[in-house]
Amino acid sequence: MPVYRDEAVVLRTHKLGEADRIVTLLTREHGKVRAVAKGVRRTGSKFGSRLEPFMVADLQLYEGRSLDVVTQAESLGAYGALITQDYSAYTAANAMVEAADKLTEAEGSLQQYLLLVGALRSLSRREHGASLTLDSYLLRALALAGWAPSFQDCARCGKVGEHTAVVVQLGGVVCDECAPPGTPRIAGSTVALLGALLAGDWAFAKASSDRDRGQASGIIAAYTQWHLERGLRSLPHVSRETTAQ
Repeated sequence: MPVYRDEAVVLRTHKLGEADRIVTLLTREHGKVRAVAKGVRRTGSKFGSRLEPFMVADLQLYEGRSLDVVTQAESLGAYGALITQDYSAYTAANAMVEAADKLTEAEGSLQQYLLLVGALRSLSRREHGASLTLDSYLLRALALAGWAPSFQDCARCGKVGEHTAVVVQLGGVVCDECAPPGTPRIAGSTVALLGALLAGDWAFAKASSDRDRGQASGIIAAYTQWHLERGLRSLPHVSRETTAQ
């Protein structure tokens, strides 16, 4: 059977039998892969903790009929232990890997892999608030999947200007002429924060208020669940910071 090597981040795991585990991986070159890690649940497993969720590893696998089999695993990013020490980071990471799992249902991409690894690394290092990191990740992952929202020009007609009506079904902010009757308005500073999160402008995002962060998180959650249809089961459990940081 063909043997191959690839870098991968572990999205989720399931028990198999008494000692094995099925791992769902987002790989750098082969997209999403489901594989068996034999004996990984034994105390003396050669894999150790390298095949736990949020971990990044250099793997050797061979192709099976329905599931590939992991034969070697070398750690590249031991983010799991650091992330699980903080509840906010842990809940955010769960939402990230669930989103990555759904966004790469048909096929993976190098950009999605690099974005997820970067987000998990940032969470483990506490570089930004966990909630901000998650919101930025979701917007950018959706953009890579072809659902880039507009937070400047009207998402429907393209009219340039500062728009404060947001309709997730239409793709972001819309002008007054395109806004359906009764569309709620949000503060211009919230729209600016959404744009900063999409662009990765962390200086602006960190200076934002709790009110803007709360509104932005709600819009991002709605936008994410609209495009993923089934939504993210882990998203309601995400711990949101109440103090700007």
